[in-house]
Amino acid sequence: MLIQAKHDSGKEVAGAAELRRITDSDPDDVFVAGYPKSGNTWIQYMLAGTIYGIDARLAPDSLIQDLIPDVHYKELYRRYLTPTFFKTHDLPRPQYRRVIYLVRDGRDVMVSYFHHLTALGNRLDFLKLVTTGEGLFPCRWHEHIEAWTANPHGAQMITISYEMLKRDPVTALERICDFAVLERERPMLESVVRNSTFEILREREKKFGWADPGWPKDKAFLRRGEVGSFKDEMPGAVLQSFMEQSAPALKRLGYL
Repeated sequence: MLIQAKHDSGKEVAGAAELRRITDSDPDDVFVAGYPKSGNTWIQYMLAGTIYGIDARLAPDSLIQDLIPDVHYKELYRRYLTPTFFKTHDLPRPQYRRVIYLVRDGRDVMVSYFHHLTALGNRLDFLKLVTTGEGLFPCRWHEHIEAWTANPHGAQMITISYEMLKRDPVTALERICDFAVLERERPMLESVVRNSTFEILREREKKFGWADPGWPKDKAFLRRGEVGSFKDEMPGAVLQSFMEQSAPALKRLGYL
């Protein structure tokens, strides 16, 4: 695959994409880090549209994964531009120098994550999952928040919330472009948003599916996506256990 483009920051642009190991990144690269089910896949599609002009309505997931590689599912990636944008659920690492940190109300996260793990065939007790953290990757939600807000390696970092992506996605993309030094006009970002709404991506999923062969074809990866879904989906005992652990992290992020 060839991409002929000039990056706005004047950095190197690859004609024929260089093949590298997924652990081989550059200091200028941008890592979109977030706990699972925090809008990570959604922002992948938005970034593919913003950076490469991809129409999310027509793009197979394999193309999105090629352009915005997921560090957990690839051994090699094609490097088209510098900076390259990566998706990760990892805790802070020294090589993650520029970070867009995605956050979402942890109560909604845990409801979505429970359904995700169940769809993969896991027989789980929701209360035990939340209480012990057994089976969660890469850790419990509040531990992820605490690690990234501490920013132990001094990364350049901005925080984007899932709720902002729902409420004002164009402004969220403008913040991302400012951070990554990408010059994009607002009408272009508005087009990206129109083509990658949650509803459109759900329809795209029905049509194309996902590049991950491990995801069951009869289950929706993009399930509900609503803000505040925990209110009618999280049992009281589960909510109490989660709050005992995570209330300080929720307060830190402004959810309480």
